[in-house]
Amino acid sequence: MPSSKVTKPSIRASKVDIDALKKKLGTKENKENSEINDKKINDKKTNEKKTNDTKAKSFKEFNLKEDIEEALNSLKFSMPTPIQEQSLPYSLKGRDIIGIAQTGSGKTAAYVIPILQALWDAQTPYFALVLAPTRELAYQIRETFDALGANMGLRCATIVGGMDMMDQAKELMRKPHVIVATPGRLMDHLENTKGFSLRAMKYFVMDEADRLLEMEFGPVVDKILQVLPRERKTYLFSATLTSQVDKLQRASLINPAKIEVNGKYSTVDTLIQSMMVVPDGYKNTFLMYILNEYMGKSVIIFTRTCAHAQHVALMTRILGFPAIPLHGQLSQAQRLGALNKFRSGDKSILVATDVAARGLDIPCVDLILNYDIPTDSKAYIHRVGRTARAGRTGKSVSLVTQYDLEMILRIEKVIGMKLPKETPEKNDILALHNSVDRAAAEAINKVKQFHAHRRIHTHHT
Repeated sequence: MPSSKVTKPSIRASKVDIDALKKKLGTKENKENSEINDKKINDKKTNEKKTNDTKAKSFKEFNLKEDIEEALNSLKFSMPTPIQEQSLPYSLKGRDIIGIAQTGSGKTAAYVIPILQALWDAQTPYFALVLAPTRELAYQIRETFDALGANMGLRCATIVGGMDMMDQAKELMRKPHVIVATPGRLMDHLENTKGFSLRAMKYFVMDEADRLLEMEFGPVVDKILQVLPRERKTYLFSATLTSQVDKLQRASLINPAKIEVNGKYSTVDTLIQSMMVVPDGYKNTFLMYILNEYMGKSVIIFTRTCAHAQHVALMTRILGFPAIPLHGQLSQAQRLGALNKFRSGDKSILVATDVAARGLDIPCVDLILNYDIPTDSKAYIHRVGRTARAGRTGKSVSLVTQYDLEMILRIEKVIGMKLPKETPEKNDILALHNSVDRAAAEAINKVKQFHAHRRIHTHHT
């Protein structure tokens, strides 16, 4: 029964005049929100005034190698971001770095540039190692190295789980200058790949250091640290200075320069945050209402589980929206394929678990939708940090049920503001509800059929 044909027109028919809707929705901030926002703006103006005289006008002031400068120009990187501006004078002189900066602040280039500057003279294999907590972030870091090292014959290898060990071993035998890796797979190669060693390594970076030092990775990272040479440059980059990062700083770094761009864990000023309080049984309808208003825009929908991501992606596709899922149960090739389709604009909606919350730089995300509220306030900040990056504006909307109120209060405490409520027109929601319900039921059936088919296939094979 092709319910997609029935549902598509009814959801499209609900499209209303955008300007009229904006007037209706009007972000209803209370007095406290206004005061907080005014204070943020005033603080920002004060800080801008303070730093205006000392701010580096361009990358030219750092006397970078010509090849690196040319790459920066071709990427349209003319002005350094605050973390780059403040850390490069130290890192280029050979100091260890602890960089604390909010997500979307340009941390990757802040450590890639000094590594390439030093490598330009050295040109030795296994020169630098970068550890990342997720495969997607590792691939993204690799892209930055490739882009900025394009003019100097840089060889870079990405060593992550989910890919063929033999292919990676061959890549390591080609003696890359830079290795970007997740901890577990790197350890596998250190233990099992003959001829591979990090004894000559000169630069070590931990990106998202707070995440790498959590229990999941901690023991493997400790093992890796034991095999690294003592004489090296070490960079720790993190969104927040946790007790683990502080402990590692004391153990592994020599006279580090500590660069803290944001004093507290926070969201950026260019991000507009709001929430919609959702009655029981209407979450999917509210979701589709918002997607309908952001038709053609770039949207990431965050869910708590892989099953939710799969179901929501399927439901939105049934209703005619170009959505693709990204979660941990997909193969690495599928995950990279989903990311590339979203980045290229082939699919404008990415439905993801928190595997996409950290570190990913997708330049033009217009909207972040929290379908499920994260249980961890930091995860919320990482999620909404996928938009409003590098000075651009962006928006996030959280769908809040009666069961989420405690988590929302915790998030509001961490970000230092109350989330303004948006209230859609009741009739607009009701007009969508039946068609969305049908699509949701169809999505559930398709998921069940897929799992049943897979069980039968597994049994036969």
